[in-house]
Amino acid sequence: MSANDLIFIGPPGAGKGTQAKRLCGKLGAPQVSTGDMLREAKTAGTELGLKVADIMAKGQLVSDEIVIGLVEERLSRPDARTGFVLDGFPRTIPQAEALDKLLLKMGRTLKHVVLLEVPDALIVERITGRRTGENTGRIYHLKYDPPPFADRGEGGERLLQRPDDTEEVVGPRLAAYAAQTAPLVAYYADKGLLRRVDGVGSLDEVSARLFAAVGV
Repeated sequence: MSANDLIFIGPPGAGKGTQAKRLCGKLGAPQVSTGDMLREAKTAGTELGLKVADIMAKGQLVSDEIVIGLVEERLSRPDARTGFVLDGFPRTIPQAEALDKLLLKMGRTLKHVVLLEVPDALIVERITGRRTGENTGRIYHLKYDPPPFADRGEGGERLLQRPDDTEEVVGPRLAAYAAQTAPLVAYYADKGLLRRVDGVGSLDEVSARLFAAVGV
């Protein structure tokens, strides 16, 4: 059984990816992102990867069964033996139940489920304020990390807003989170695994709260 098997949950734009990466550095455990796994599987061309590529090419959603298969494959690698930080999965109660069964089969036990809490209004501000340099891919924020010029980045490059960073898209994304993923809070709280972390503040402030919450 690993001592450092963790899950990160929280709304889009809460900073899960950034904080999960920092926690992984502290634990010496891999950050396991389902998005990365899907892309890796497609590239690797394994039997599971070919299935994923076909489904994604048709614009369909990858089933829970396939994602669980990818998670099992990833957690079986040597670098995950001493722990992992699962980011982006599970998103629903059925996925959480499937993960429970998988971990039981693998003889592993979750230690913590971290909930990164950020108010909706701040999430909307964070996401809609993001801009990306057209040539460099450098990410700015109009308020928190402003570009050198009002509407241009380094070297005068044009700044773009990603289609899913608009207010029209953020609203539905938050609604989907509330409907599908928020029920996981009670699910893991009932198991005594939930660790609430205030995600408001500087990166270092949030990291300090996170490390204290999980005891590292």
